[in-house]
Amino acid sequence: MNALKKIKEIPVSAIFAIVILLINLIVCVFAPLIASYPEHAALGGVWEEPSKQFILGTDQIGRDLFSRLIYGARNTISIAVLTTVIAFSLGVGLGFFAIVSGGWIDELLSRIVDILMAYPTLIFALIVLSILGSSIPILIVVIALLTSTRVYRLARALAMDINVMDYVEVARLRRESLLWVMGREILPNALPPLIAEFGLRFCFVFLFISSLSFLGLGIQPPAADWGAMVRENGGAITYGIAIPLYPAACIAQLTVSTNLIVDWFLNVSSGQINEEL
Repeated sequence: MNALKKIKEIPVSAIFAIVILLINLIVCVFAPLIASYPEHAALGGVWEEPSKQFILGTDQIGRDLFSRLIYGARNTISIAVLTTVIAFSLGVGLGFFAIVSGGWIDELLSRIVDILMAYPTLIFALIVLSILGSSIPILIVVIALLTSTRVYRLARALAMDINVMDYVEVARLRRESLLWVMGREILPNALPPLIAEFGLRFCFVFLFISSLSFLGLGIQPPAADWGAMVRENGGAITYGIAIPLYPAACIAQLTVSTNLIVDWFLNVSSGQINEEL
């Protein structure tokens, strides 16, 4: 009964967002089974209109647009999730470690982060990717490194408040290791804001990858990517063809649904904190 009551308390916007997010995850995982045609197969003419053969028409070289959108979801979302996980592991780990260690370690890590954050994120990424290339591993490392600086700031601020609590002092008196204090004392008490930040950072990474692909430095052709699909089919707008709007709508629906879920989670977690107080 309690579980049913909690489900009924979920706002309609959050339920809608959760459904949209689940659909995206299903498409991402089962892309080869859902897509009508292979990712790179050119089977029709240029910018054909929707038909029984091609549900949404074809792209600039005759590939099925529906199949490209399906594979684009798998490529873009999977890379964004992996990049966000790496960024959070690095940022949270270093942020907690800086506060627990203190002294020159905290100063050194904080100054390195300040230097990285001094450069505009997009310009820094464009310079690095232009020099090193736009392979998937380099793309993931560069974006994860840039994103981890923001996560580090949040994790360090949270750890700074928790680090002075009595239970942390007790753990130190028991001579627990740094990893124990970070993982068993600080992390559980910092989870709600970190989970919310994970959703926001995922949105940032997802949009960042799409932006780089739109500029030609993200996921490289012939791999499908929603940002690149907007750029590749941009000329269709001149002829009154709405094909570029499909990948743009895909980017928008995932970003909006993730933000709605994050807002709902923040409201729930803040309400729980108020009840405890």
